[in-house]
Amino acid sequence: MLAHWQAGLTSVRAKTKTTDTYQGFEQGPIRPPSEARSLLIRITRNCPWNRCTFCPVYKGTKFSIRPVEHVKRDIDSVHEHVEMLLGVTDASGRIPIETARELAGNTALEDHQAFTAALHWVHAGRMKSVFLQDANSLVVKTDHLVEILTHLKSRFPSVERTTSYARSQTIASKKEDELRAIREAGLDRIHIGLESGCDQVLAMVKKGVTKEQHILAGLKAKKAGMELSEYVMPGLGGRQLSEKHAVETADALNQIDPDFIRIRTLAVPPHAPLFDDYQAGRFARCTDVMVAQELLTLIEGLEGITSVVKSDHILNLFDDLKGKLPDDKERMLGLLRVFLAMDPQRQRLYQVGRRLGILRRLGDLDDPDRLAEAEKTCHMLGITTENVDEIAHQLMTRYL
Repeated sequence: MLAHWQAGLTSVRAKTKTTDTYQGFEQGPIRPPSEARSLLIRITRNCPWNRCTFCPVYKGTKFSIRPVEHVKRDIDSVHEHVEMLLGVTDASGRIPIETARELAGNTALEDHQAFTAALHWVHAGRMKSVFLQDANSLVVKTDHLVEILTHLKSRFPSVERTTSYARSQTIASKKEDELRAIREAGLDRIHIGLESGCDQVLAMVKKGVTKEQHILAGLKAKKAGMELSEYVMPGLGGRQLSEKHAVETADALNQIDPDFIRIRTLAVPPHAPLFDDYQAGRFARCTDVMVAQELLTLIEGLEGITSVVKSDHILNLFDDLKGKLPDDKERMLGLLRVFLAMDPQRQRLYQVGRRLGILRRLGDLDDPDRLAEAEKTCHMLGITTENVDEIAHQLMTRYL
């Protein structure tokens, strides 16, 4: 129903402009995959940094902070529609299609986005989670963010989790009592784009943060009582820095011990600034086999932490590379070693099968029907061991 894809503080606020006129309910372009069933509430527009060369989102847009009253009006509008929708659910808790269509047809044009957001949330089921958009909600003044969270809780007291993206630099600059106030007001989980723990890689892709700041921010978020998701981007160091990227990222994660480590493999679409470096030969992309080796090095280096590893994005080659540390570490390493030990022809079948949705996990190669479909597709498209990585990358960029 709603398709979403999945980034100093003083200077940002000085440059920020807002409009005094309420333009109606708003939603931004992205959210984490884990927030697919969440209500999306937009409190900022776009990204205050917006310089990461690997990120195609928000380029050519201006950052702004929405007025608190506008955000509260959005919440009120969704609340009104949710109450109405809950009143027409059937015995199974569902809204009949005919009823939904009738309500949508009777909704004023200016309220349609709020109605759609409410319908998506009710239709998704539990209505227990909210995600604050866009790329860095914590850049908002603490008292304003607390006011928004408090209003959200008053309208939807049954919500169990409220989450947001945030930049490490922003969290690192927040005082501990500010973070605690935000947590107590209801912000339960923070998603941080760590991407890498290697300062060379971070500088190369203009991430605007250092390994030290990443660690400081992660520890401060945890100390404030927030659940912490750190996103890691295999392949971001390219061929030259692949091993160092993996080793240094593992070291940063070991010092943070986040609740979740989320894998998000690099893709380089034409509309990302990194694509220019790739075309000019300044950035050499890793092959899938290299990324698998990088992941092996990363997970081998994770020691003394209890994080949950998640591979919850279509860009990842291994959907089943997930588990709780340290218990599932050897199983995850074993999966990667199995792939790396395959002959190139079988690796090719898995790469193509995974990118086209024929295969989901390595074990699917044992399904003769799926394997035959992958073989047929490779033959039909002329995919060989020599060109499979280029074609696989083209398939990946469809999702960005």
